[in-house]
Amino acid sequence: MAEAHSAVAFSFSITHEGWDVNFDREVLHLVWQSGIRSWKKRFFRFQNNIKNGVYPASLQSLWLTAAIVAAIHFVGYKVPYDLVGKVAPYLPGSSITAHLAGSFLVAVLLWLFVIYTIRYTLKLLLIYKGWMYESRGKGSSISLKTKLWVAGVKLLSGWSLPMLYSFQGSLPRLPLPSVEDTIQRYLRSVRPLLNDEDYARMERHSNEFKSGIAVKLQRYLILKSWWSTNYVSDWWEEYVYLRGRSPLMVNSNFYGIDAILMHPTKVQAARAATTIHSCLQYRRLIERQELEPILVQGIVPLCSWQYERLFNTTRIPGIETDKIVHVQDSKHIVVYHKGRYFKVLIYHRHRILHPCEIEQQIQQILDDQSPPAVGEEKLAALTAGERSVWARARAEYFSKGINKASLDLIEKAAFVVALDDIPYEFDQAHPEKLDHYGRILLHGKGYDRWFDKSFTLCIGSNGRIGFNAEHAWADAAVVSHLWEYVVSEEAMNIEADAPVMGHLWEYCVATEAETGYTKDGRSIGTPEFTPPAPAHLQWDMTPECLKAIEGSYSVAERLLNDVDLRIYVHDAYGKGFMKICRVSPDAYIQMALQLAYYRDAGKFSLTYEASMTRLFREGRTETVRPCTIESAAWVKAMEDKSSPVEERFKLLMKAAARHQIGYQDAMCGKGIDRHLFCLYVVSKYLEVDSPFLKEVLSEPWKLSTSQTPHGQTSRLNLKKYPNCISAGGGFGPVADDGYGVSYIIAGEDIIFFHISSKKSSPDTNSALFANRIEKALADMRDLFLQYKKSQQHKNGST
Repeated sequence: MAEAHSAVAFSFSITHEGWDVNFDREVLHLVWQSGIRSWKKRFFRFQNNIKNGVYPASLQSLWLTAAIVAAIHFVGYKVPYDLVGKVAPYLPGSSITAHLAGSFLVAVLLWLFVIYTIRYTLKLLLIYKGWMYESRGKGSSISLKTKLWVAGVKLLSGWSLPMLYSFQGSLPRLPLPSVEDTIQRYLRSVRPLLNDEDYARMERHSNEFKSGIAVKLQRYLILKSWWSTNYVSDWWEEYVYLRGRSPLMVNSNFYGIDAILMHPTKVQAARAATTIHSCLQYRRLIERQELEPILVQGIVPLCSWQYERLFNTTRIPGIETDKIVHVQDSKHIVVYHKGRYFKVLIYHRHRILHPCEIEQQIQQILDDQSPPAVGEEKLAALTAGERSVWARARAEYFSKGINKASLDLIEKAAFVVALDDIPYEFDQAHPEKLDHYGRILLHGKGYDRWFDKSFTLCIGSNGRIGFNAEHAWADAAVVSHLWEYVVSEEAMNIEADAPVMGHLWEYCVATEAETGYTKDGRSIGTPEFTPPAPAHLQWDMTPECLKAIEGSYSVAERLLNDVDLRIYVHDAYGKGFMKICRVSPDAYIQMALQLAYYRDAGKFSLTYEASMTRLFREGRTETVRPCTIESAAWVKAMEDKSSPVEERFKLLMKAAARHQIGYQDAMCGKGIDRHLFCLYVVSKYLEVDSPFLKEVLSEPWKLSTSQTPHGQTSRLNLKKYPNCISAGGGFGPVADDGYGVSYIIAGEDIIFFHISSKKSSPDTNSALFANRIEKALADMRDLFLQYKKSQQHKNGST
């Protein structure tokens, strides 16, 4: 299928008549079309940048302003300070021409003045975070201050429809907390973890730090917070992610699972084609900035900066530090199947290929029986192993010739697709199948995912899908937004209770290309032309290169064989019951995790929960510390059988409220860990030691948790499409003797928990911890029901 074909754009030779030049018109035509497409993208990018630069106004308002200023001036009224009359004498041309030009110039200045006044007023309004701390439940009242703030934000941002990056210039900077406040929060967070002696020691260390080197370190951070857009994000990306030398697989990359209650087709090529097409549509929305920005409560914008690197992005290994490389455009993807890599063009004849055309390309790959080149099958093991080893191998074996050319095609692809030869299965009667599903996506075989790529799209042989994503370039919320879009594309205009097979599902996307499946599971539509054939990438591996690949595979194999993953589906109740209890669903689940961990380990442990700071420009994440004084008191009361129901209930509500405040503080830039991390980075640059910072930054996170966001797009209506529920995703354990827990509150009555640990640790067991979570959630429900019953009994008695 993939014959070698050499073609050059032109060649020349010297004859007795002079130069003889031969052109290959077909290749030059392709070059011409590629240039036209690039210039079109530059034009639209320039146009969108102008639109974003003048938001919330529109370009049409400029012409209206110019007309009004000119009309007022020529009628005889003076524009404020007679600006037109003062400017006109200095402009060339006749009197009328000069006055027209002066009117336009003054209109532009007035227009820009009004726009930037509005933008900076909006920025000042967005600094206010009091709205976040006010209750929004039934019966709660909103303060007058917040009501006025809401009205102001709506007034200033509602002039025109925002584009993806429209709010970037209006987002405030991440505030820098004082050292005093951060240390107070830190000491409070570790109080339930330390005995009196250790706590007194940490107080001494913190006081020495606060009155000593912290003053100098904070000055540098103040300077950085003034000078840079975000005082955390660039250091976080470099020192936490890019300078890490351990394998990305399991340790850093994360995965996401299909909407498991839907199975629209069992044809692998058709599902792959539709999913690839949806991803490309999403990429185009980002490129044109037509993707709807996320607004919290429909009012407050989140930073959209991370979307820029979702596609066409690769992490490049280095000896000491990696780097993220993003190309502006890519017209191909790379597909991996049975040990072979194929370049697949997805843009042809001025448009993105339709699903029925992409399906033909995918089917060609599935039908191809050519063997992989020597070393090709396990090549991606290099991306799964130690980073320094991969960097040296890349420089030595992939820096020239066909290896460099083929590697460039992978790294510059829009994304990578892995066509697996095994099914992805889900069966509630056999939970181990879902566990296996998760393991396939988390690490696969250790060599069938390109772990450096921004994301690898994974397609099971039975048509189910998933992804594996690299973490340095962005956080999970950005990829989950893409995943919601992909899932909702297949659910739109489909009746939720209709049988999966036997229906013709047809709907249209932005290009008016037909998408959906026929009765036999194939992509609907008729190809308008024969799509470009996939090209098998060529490799020339030396024995030394093969040895490096096998070495990295050995590391990856040991790592993946040590993963203990359990995906627990909790369907006894969900956020519907939690809201009835008037408790934040996230706080409710975090309290359940604290109770489960205490029962599992017999002690409390430092707990990590990721929250976002995207209310600020270029914000990423902050750490919430769910193990608090209040949560510890409640857990101990739950384990004390003599503790009254009323006391346990009050302690739970107090602990949940404390957690909610901690989460809100983290979102508002008043967290603990990012500030201490940046102080530590400055101390390293200055080559000064701080016992306090050293101990804080070395504390292990035995329980690392994260909630996968759901419902980021307004396209997804779970009441209309109840089966369109993603099972979320997960990540590997952070500590060798700890747990990694990711959860998604998928609906009113279902929660998915992705629990990971290491088999080599005698202190952890993912299946057992899943049982602990199930028991904790059951006990919490019983506590609420018992309290309600006791209150009814008490009221009845009185």
